[in-house]
Amino acid sequence: MRDLIKRLFGSVKPDAAVQVMPVAEAAPPAPAPAAAVDSFHIGLRDALASGWYLQESDELYRGFAINAEDVVLDAGCGDGGNSLFCGHRGAHVIVADIDAGKVEFTKQRLTETRARIVQGLVGDANPFLLEDGIASKVICMEVLEHVDDTAQFLGELVRVGKAGAHYLLSVPDPVQEHIQKKVAPASHFEKPNHIRIIEREQFEKMVTDAGLIVERHDYYGFYWSVWWLLFWVCKVDLSNAHHPLLDSWARTWELLMDSPNGEQVRKALNDFMPKSQIIIARKPG
Repeated sequence: MRDLIKRLFGSVKPDAAVQVMPVAEAAPPAPAPAAAVDSFHIGLRDALASGWYLQESDELYRGFAINAEDVVLDAGCGDGGNSLFCGHRGAHVIVADIDAGKVEFTKQRLTETRARIVQGLVGDANPFLLEDGIASKVICMEVLEHVDDTAQFLGELVRVGKAGAHYLLSVPDPVQEHIQKKVAPASHFEKPNHIRIIEREQFEKMVTDAGLIVERHDYYGFYWSVWWLLFWVCKVDLSNAHHPLLDSWARTWELLMDSPNGEQVRKALNDFMPKSQIIIARKPG
């Protein structure tokens, strides 16, 4: 040991105490803050990749085009995103919802489009206060899981569609709904929220029993299936849904979509556990 100290520090007196000052280690650099991420922006990217809001072809969803000659009924319009797409195509748009505030909000949004006519209906569609055969396009997204009588509701949608009218219908997919039921608050599966889980075969039968012809049955939204499971855990407000867990999931999905084989994986996961099932149907005529 003495020889080693001599080689390192020079000669020392016998028995002299040698103090070796500790060398302070440099503190590791602080990690850069993660870039802000918007879960809903990532969700929109995912929707576009799945065939929604196709600007060049004027398709609200692939195979469901809107033009200025259309009369569109948006049953259960919510905040009006789908109605807005139709309004920008110059269509006559009828927005209907049980919530008067949502109808008024959507009508105001449509004033900023070139919609040739905008109508608002408030009520539970029992019945729709519309004449028979008025609509050439009928949209009903994520509504049937809420209504008391699905046969009556679909019957009204069919009544107000003209012969040959095109229908875009969606409900939550049962795979993710059964999982959500284990983690979501009980109120999420009570009136006025989801009062039924609609199985895939059951959805098709509802539509055909109403007198429509099913043209296609699609599935999409694995991203949202996982997002909602995480949302219940995070306990944040939907109007400001920022949480490290939600942001991390959105960032992960964005990385997947940007990866070379990401689209193949995204499609496989959509088939495995989609958020929604979609039916495009047509009224005979």
